[in-house]
Amino acid sequence: MLDFSDASFAEFFASELQVDIDDPKFSVKGGSKGKRLRYFLQHCDDATAVRALAALWEHRVEYLTRNDTRDPVKNAEDRYQALINRLSGKSARPSATTSAAVTAIDSKKIAKAKSDLLQVSSLGPQARGYAYETFLKDLFDAFGLAAQEPFRLRGEQIDGSFQLGSDVYLLEAKWQGHPIGVADLHTFHGKIEQKAAWTRGLFVSNSGFSDDGLAAFGRGKRVICMDGLDLYEMLDRQLPLTQVLERKVRRAAETGSPFVRVRDLFPV
Repeated sequence: MLDFSDASFAEFFASELQVDIDDPKFSVKGGSKGKRLRYFLQHCDDATAVRALAALWEHRVEYLTRNDTRDPVKNAEDRYQALINRLSGKSARPSATTSAAVTAIDSKKIAKAKSDLLQVSSLGPQARGYAYETFLKDLFDAFGLAAQEPFRLRGEQIDGSFQLGSDVYLLEAKWQGHPIGVADLHTFHGKIEQKAAWTRGLFVSNSGFSDDGLAAFGRGKRVICMDGLDLYEMLDRQLPLTQVLERKVRRAAETGSPFVRVRDLFPV
């Protein structure tokens, strides 16, 4: 909390949660930032608390990384995750029997996903685009990410959405012959910026992203990226999609980079 001034604290809550933390009702137990935050978390619903804590944790990681500072709190990440699990109604430590069952189910899901991806590759250009979106939706559903079908808003097309933790992600999916450049990245990020502050984006490009495009796109955006090689290595090595996305989000928070390859996130 010491990293926030009163003004930046208010701005953080306004942008991330659409909450006026300066409202006197949050100062019932005292006007300090810590006391207002504590009152807010004690009186909001669990889903809102998860969103707030996730945003604060992301800010905390970025602050420690920016200042090259070791975390002063022992087991901070484990304690944070245990709190998120409790608020989300998840078991922090699944039993060995449950873990074995999940592993077996995931192996079957991943094998089917590999087969489906090969079928997509064999299609013609027009049919391939629609099939690719369907493949990704089925892949997200297989890992419990509550995927939604592609939808159209006035003036823009969204290829779908899914939920990862407390954040909603919009999806952009492209299968084309050349790497994605900065124009497509900026266009997608522009869609994200028009939505709620907690909305994030995943750009999946089978042909990858150009180095110049990523450099021009810059850092610190609300978008993470995957390419075809990421998908192949994830399926080939039987890595859970949820774990891959969480690792990409964590690395983006730490470095600001929207695209870090799976092989770098999960070195053999």
